[in-house]
Amino acid sequence: MVVEAKKRELKEAQRRQRQREERCRVEDGIGSALLAWNNEILPNWDAMWSSRRARELWWQGVPPSVRGKVWSLAIGNELNITHELFHICLARAKERWRSFSSGGPEAEGEGRAPRDLSAVRLSSEAGLPAADREASLELIKLDISRTFPSLCIFQQGGPYHDTLHSILGAYTCYRPDVGYVQGMSFIAAVLTLNLDTADAFIAFSNLLNKPCQMAFFRVDHSLMLTYFAAFEVFFEENLPRLFAHFKKNNLTPDIYLIDWIFTLYSKSLPLDLACRVWDVFCRDGEEFLFRTALGILRLFQDVLPAMDFIHMAQFLTRLPDDLPAHELFSAIAAVQMQSRSKKWAQVLAALQKDSREGEKGSPAPRP
Repeated sequence: MVVEAKKRELKEAQRRQRQREERCRVEDGIGSALLAWNNEILPNWDAMWSSRRARELWWQGVPPSVRGKVWSLAIGNELNITHELFHICLARAKERWRSFSSGGPEAEGEGRAPRDLSAVRLSSEAGLPAADREASLELIKLDISRTFPSLCIFQQGGPYHDTLHSILGAYTCYRPDVGYVQGMSFIAAVLTLNLDTADAFIAFSNLLNKPCQMAFFRVDHSLMLTYFAAFEVFFEENLPRLFAHFKKNNLTPDIYLIDWIFTLYSKSLPLDLACRVWDVFCRDGEEFLFRTALGILRLFQDVLPAMDFIHMAQFLTRLPDDLPAHELFSAIAAVQMQSRSKKWAQVLAALQKDSREGEKGSPAPRP
């Protein structure tokens, strides 16, 4: 017994030593990367951000202390939003919130149901009119308490509650044609943790204005189906056996991809891992969102074939909490985003063209 106890103690000591060495290695790597970002890349952003050196650092993960700055530069500000515009939109939101609380005439739309992720499944009930959705302002506070609940920082009275509330309210008034949609709170929350309020609003608005995000948040069925079709082209190319299993069980991409895309994985993955995904997403754009999805499927390609439809859907909508970053990124690195010599953008463009031509050639509806 004494010998066995000593063996266990030795193994435990060795395990702790490996952990210390790994922590030191990671810390040294972060320190070295931080120097590179601060001294080489950020001061020479236009020339350096897409260099080989920078791309390697993107992949390794942007150091948290410069992550907000790097994301902000990568996302850009094509909408030319200013801090002043943010404050104007926020003032409008506060005015509407006061109206709701006082039961004024503008509160008539207060009871309008939000567009949630379950309603966005590609069914006949998913489409909603593009009316003024400022009424969804009142629904924001309901979702804020559900945003990263384990962190407690976005709950009522938490340090980031009012900030998140302000960003989402301002955006709803900035884009009343889109309104508030469930899933937005997670994206805004991640930005809030890395940027000042006005800058987070600017990044949030520009991020949601990207083609993929706008297609999903505006529930553009035709374009969403095109994205799903493009995804399945690469799914079959990379994981043919798992693809066949999904087809056999009628597990379509909208069942698991919608939640991943709507929240940019911030709800589906551990927060630190989601930020790593965001790092490369900011570098590579929408393609990386779908490459990440294929990486997740590749990571579990030996587990999923043993499941039926229900268990696969449950597993993919509630991924393991202890997903190791190095394993996921190794799986993502193994994904090939090329099909028959065509890259993601080419496949997507071809499918969009086919979709438009199909709509033009379809017969007019009967009166």
